[in-house]
Amino acid sequence: MKRLVFACLSLLISAGVQAFEDNHVQLATSSAHEAVKWYVQHLPCTEVAGRDDAIDCTGQQIEFVVRPSIGSSQGTGINHIAFGYADAAQAMADFENVGVRGSGVRLQRFEDGTTVQDLGDTQHGYIFDPWGTRIEIIGDVDRIGFHHIGLESTDPAAAKAWYQANLGAEDIDGAGDVTGFRLGGALYFIDQYAEARPAPTDERAIDHLGFVSADLDQVVAALNTAGANVQDPGVPEGGRSDARRAFLSGPDGVLIALVESGWNGFNQDVSFAAVAVEDAAAEYTQTMTPWGEPDLQGIWTSNTAHGIPLERPEDVAEGELTAEQAVARRERGTLGSIWGYEREWRDTTLGYVKSAPSRQVAMIIDPPDGRMPEMTEKGKAAMAAIAEARANPQLAGGPEELSTWVRCITQGLPRLMMPSIYNNGLQIVQSPGYVAIQKEMIHETRVIPTTDKPRHGVKQWLGSSRGYWDGNTLVVEVKGFNGGAEYMGAGENLTLTERYTRVGENQLEYKFTISDPTVWTADWTGMFHFDKDDDQYELVEYACHEGNYGMSNILSAARAKERQAAEPSGE
Repeated sequence: MKRLVFACLSLLISAGVQAFEDNHVQLATSSAHEAVKWYVQHLPCTEVAGRDDAIDCTGQQIEFVVRPSIGSSQGTGINHIAFGYADAAQAMADFENVGVRGSGVRLQRFEDGTTVQDLGDTQHGYIFDPWGTRIEIIGDVDRIGFHHIGLESTDPAAAKAWYQANLGAEDIDGAGDVTGFRLGGALYFIDQYAEARPAPTDERAIDHLGFVSADLDQVVAALNTAGANVQDPGVPEGGRSDARRAFLSGPDGVLIALVESGWNGFNQDVSFAAVAVEDAAAEYTQTMTPWGEPDLQGIWTSNTAHGIPLERPEDVAEGELTAEQAVARRERGTLGSIWGYEREWRDTTLGYVKSAPSRQVAMIIDPPDGRMPEMTEKGKAAMAAIAEARANPQLAGGPEELSTWVRCITQGLPRLMMPSIYNNGLQIVQSPGYVAIQKEMIHETRVIPTTDKPRHGVKQWLGSSRGYWDGNTLVVEVKGFNGGAEYMGAGENLTLTERYTRVGENQLEYKFTISDPTVWTADWTGMFHFDKDDDQYELVEYACHEGNYGMSNILSAARAKERQAAEPSGE
């Protein structure tokens, strides 16, 4: 739909009774804490005093409900929310410069590949928040800040008439094909939906619209008399006040909440994020294989451990995180790794996996302070070189100059065992005298002898692994690395000692001890858990090179930059 400059629209109060004093928009998120941070950082919004689940965006209140959504707001009855800027093109350029990594700002491109389009006498574009809410960025010098709420309808005129007749919406006398109204202090514009009908908003990224009534009982009675079928008002579980709330369905599947004055949201349970897996059992009896060894077999994932930092942050006390802190940390980890993917593609996305986020403060358990021991001068120099290479990446002359991960060779040990945002599957298969451990990421399989089998002496990417049983624990000693896949500067001199212990029917403890006296002044040990998930999780082939244009694109882009740099200035 082509919109004209919104500043030119004149507002006419309709003959209906204005029944609502204020309004809010409720968005679904995995973490209200992180959603508040995101909106305050990227849009003209501020925190609401006394609320940890709401923001004020230049007069428009947005609430966050903590639960997974089943999809983006795009294509639903509430298609988007909009913010006005003096220069929409510059605002979109600023969002593009932020990028998706580390913030979760994703831009929508139009069919011609651009992010900004002309819109009559102004311009607009779209971004998405990390949880699927579509946000229009529109140029309007007279309405900077929260601009409007964008609805979609198969019959915009009929939808507008419904809001006027049932909720006392004020008319907007515009020009062209703008269909809109004012309700509860906000502007609403209705686009023509081209498909059969929009999807319902319930459980989508924009869940519902909320309107505050000074006399909820009178409003509900009037609506029910008119056939609106409003549920009986009630105080929601965990409500922060005695204000009641009722729901009804508006046109085109738009869910509408009617709340009493004094509405202040409700305390939300973060346990939606997952059904916690079984904790380590104090009296767990280790099951055994038919040949008498502890049975570690099955499909495990480290999704629970995603987000645990290697070292304890200096501003975090010892002990465990709260459930809320663990959820917020997991969500930060997901946001920091979204890139161009939707959250649904991430194995660790809250609400889509059954493993609750770990409350473990740090992986390192020895030294007891959760921090690595002092590095040697060589170790410090190696880390400085790594930091310099990351800060000032050089154009690759060939594939051999890229990392072993980009080249689909290996992540190296112990890095390949670490949890990340996807492909955290681990499958263990045993036979007499051997244990095979396959990691989903880069489909690496380690076949580890558990008998006194001599090492062959050939240095390898993953070194040479030899295992033995220490009671119910599989101990694996790895040495003989070729240094090609270093770990924090440790390479050929690294000795890695792993300990796999089944501490519950569905929980596997993984400890790893790092020893390299050329890099650290003392050994150190980390620990996290894998959770058994034979029923749901399946390791799929990590076809790293199949259909992958990454390598050729990296190298062709490098050559293009070299040609560009070689061109005379001004040409």
